[in-house]
Amino acid sequence: MDKLIIEGGRKLEGTVTISGSKNASLPALAATILANGKSVLSNVPGLADIQTMEALLSHLGAKVEIDGNVAMVDASSIHDLEAPYEIVRKMRASCLVLGPLLARFGRARISLPGGCAIGARPIDMHLHGLEQMGAKVLLEHGYVDAVAPAGGLKGAKIVFDVSTVTGTENLMMAATLAKGTTVLENAAREPEVVELAEALIQMGAKIAGIGTNTIQVEGVSSLRPMEHTVGPDRIESGTFVAAAAITGGDVLIRGIRADHLEAVITQFEKIGCQIDGARPTHGVTDLRVKGPERLLAADIRTAPYPGFPTDMQAQLMACMAVAEGTSHVEETIWENRFMHALELMRMGADIALHGGLAVVKGSAILSGAPVMATDLRASASLVLAGLRAQGTTEVLRIYHLDRGYDKIERKLAALGAQVTRAKQ
Repeated sequence: MDKLIIEGGRKLEGTVTISGSKNASLPALAATILANGKSVLSNVPGLADIQTMEALLSHLGAKVEIDGNVAMVDASSIHDLEAPYEIVRKMRASCLVLGPLLARFGRARISLPGGCAIGARPIDMHLHGLEQMGAKVLLEHGYVDAVAPAGGLKGAKIVFDVSTVTGTENLMMAATLAKGTTVLENAAREPEVVELAEALIQMGAKIAGIGTNTIQVEGVSSLRPMEHTVGPDRIESGTFVAAAAITGGDVLIRGIRADHLEAVITQFEKIGCQIDGARPTHGVTDLRVKGPERLLAADIRTAPYPGFPTDMQAQLMACMAVAEGTSHVEETIWENRFMHALELMRMGADIALHGGLAVVKGSAILSGAPVMATDLRASASLVLAGLRAQGTTEVLRIYHLDRGYDKIERKLAALGAQVTRAKQ
């Protein structure tokens, strides 16, 4: 098991290029199951979660080859319709194979998923939606057994109780091969959902309402393999915005989708950052981020897209720990997503927790300390705090970090950070 050792107090300067999106790559890889043939995905990041999805697809019988940032998946040889616990427990996104397997093969057996311990993340809405499409679903011994009706899944109107990204993606993929039209109400609007829809359309799917709360999918008889280039990772992008901000640095971030990060960019401008660069309606651009000597306090509330993303809450809290004034951070998505606060307190942060609200009194100084990562974004927040802290910070259990950030220590070192990877 590895750890990061960070000597803090250095302003980050230079240029960093953003990797492909983890949360767009995983559903796209799952979608390759829908077609008989070889799909090619480019700009896939080198992450532990990608390796887990590769292992899962290979277990199902697909031929998977990853060469650098290009993933080739031939799903014509899939023969095993069970996603076992020993693979699925590593990553919640493994459940994304449920919809494609059921749609194409009429049956699937999936272990209930695992992942970061940031709160209850049941897949009830996925299963209820599949039942509305005619599937028979049985939960037994920690597995989901799902069987499509004779003739395949059927179109249905499905209303999500709350917005769910993976639920929207799973049912959208299932609906592509269903008989008739499926309508998803209160669907997630995140850019990764939009990107999956665009990839499915390239495969021959008929999808309308992309980027809105109502998605309509007209089922087709078959899909063809995709050739898709994954877009930049918006959370990695936001994390490097935060890294420039917390260190008072000057960083040019290349390959960013600024239109996907408007809530994040706006928030960092409010707390004192200067952010320059084109903000197109769509497309990849570069942003230059200059952090002030001392950030300003702010009040934020996480919300589904296009609101401030829950996946950036921990990183912003690290910034607020050194800001001037008192900040209020309200988490509305996951109930256990303040576990990083306790570790930040070990570094001298003044944080009081009141249920889903954190009150952060900024301090000019944090002190380096051994800290333990509890989940993916908590890991990032502790790295950011270490960059600003006086002395040495050791971030333990960074396997969480490796699930979502491609070679982050190398990218930070190239910007002037003193950070090294070592064995615990």
